[in-house]
Amino acid sequence: MNHKTIPAERIPELLRRMPKAELHMHIEGSLEPELIFAMGQRNRVPLAYPSVESLRDAYVFDNLQSFLDIYHAGTTVLKTEQDFFDMSCAYLARAQADNVVHAEIFFDTQTHTGHGLSAETVVNGLYRACEEAPQRYGMTASLILCFLRHLSEEEAFECLEQVLPLRDKIVGIGLASSEMGHPPEKFSKVFARARELGFRLVAHAGEEGPASYIWSALDVLKVERIDHGVQALTDPALMQRLAQDRIPLTVCPLSNLKLCVYPTLAQHNLRHLLEAGIVATVNSDDPAYFGGYINENFTQTFAALGMHSQHAYQLARNSFEASFIDTSARDKHIAHLDTVFASFY
Repeated sequence: MNHKTIPAERIPELLRRMPKAELHMHIEGSLEPELIFAMGQRNRVPLAYPSVESLRDAYVFDNLQSFLDIYHAGTTVLKTEQDFFDMSCAYLARAQADNVVHAEIFFDTQTHTGHGLSAETVVNGLYRACEEAPQRYGMTASLILCFLRHLSEEEAFECLEQVLPLRDKIVGIGLASSEMGHPPEKFSKVFARARELGFRLVAHAGEEGPASYIWSALDVLKVERIDHGVQALTDPALMQRLAQDRIPLTVCPLSNLKLCVYPTLAQHNLRHLLEAGIVATVNSDDPAYFGGYINENFTQTFAALGMHSQHAYQLARNSFEASFIDTSARDKHIAHLDTVFASFY
């Protein structure tokens, strides 16, 4: 299909209307300040900020760690299964408005078990929202448990053991949190165990960390998908491998901008990745903190990089190709995508 005939002024509408999957979104990162305050009051959790506005004003970061500090403070308001359900429903409603038809939601239990909650409370609340998503939001959603890489592999093993009774509610295992100084190989044994158990595997690599972290995520952890991966462009051999093996990258442009991976969106490498044949996708990462949900990531990045409708089609199609849905669902979504694009001619 050649989509270059769709005029530039119609691109924002096209980006809004096209169906898409979101594959890189941390559910705790969708906690808007209003919901943090509402849950804080509901659960009698005192907050360090006097108002919603003052909390939102604090969302200024100069690197990944400065964001993680405030992100973890926000999670202290989550206490009950209902809190996790409500948080997920708030995200799913926003995703539905952006024509997300399938979401693979990252979460972690280690933050919350560290606050005295059980893994069951976390998973059951999130899963209930996923179960209700088709009826309530006309979309599907599944869960990917991320180990926190600044903690030890031993703690990741404990985390894995805690969720095994809930195995059927989790589709995959990932690796998140502070990247620098915590290479993927630190988690080689626990990922081998997760693979034996039949989980789908992904890992954050090459966001702030070097391209070598992407190699080890692929070769040591044996992941199927790389989260972020923008540093791949520094390594031609890696770029060749990613393109040849069709290994998807879940790119998060506004996150990269907010965390100073790129000084401006105009310098982002999304277009280069796509044009090099990489299975790149667009995602929102932590939308409450990084200035936008998935459509905001699309529209701002397309405007900054002068991308056109062929890029839009490829990114949306890649999101379905890269997802963990079955073939019939994938085919259905791609047919829907084709119909939407055809309506723009």
